[in-house]
Amino acid sequence: MIIRACLFALVPALLFVFVAGAQAQHPLLDMIANKVIQKYEQATCQQLWQQKGQPKSAQEQEFIQLLRNDPQMRTEFINKVAAPMANKMFECGMIP
Repeated sequence: MIIRACLFALVPALLFVFVAGAQAQHPLLDMIANKVIQKYEQATCQQLWQQKGQPKSAQEQEFIQLLRNDPQMRTEFINKVAAPMANKMFECGMIP
């Protein structure tokens, strides 16, 4: 009976540690993804249209190259930012 109680308490704790560890796997990626999401959510359509043709900063180019070289990280990044970006671009008429 005591073993069952311990297992019952241990399983949710291990699940929490696993999930928290998985989310903290790429803290830099999370920070950049959150910054990108915030940019799209706060920008007006006019601002997005103006930024569309501008060259990327050195940091942005470096991060893009990192994503090109690491398919797993690229997938994680795109999974985080795709929906907010696509919604805003659709609202602004940037995608059909």
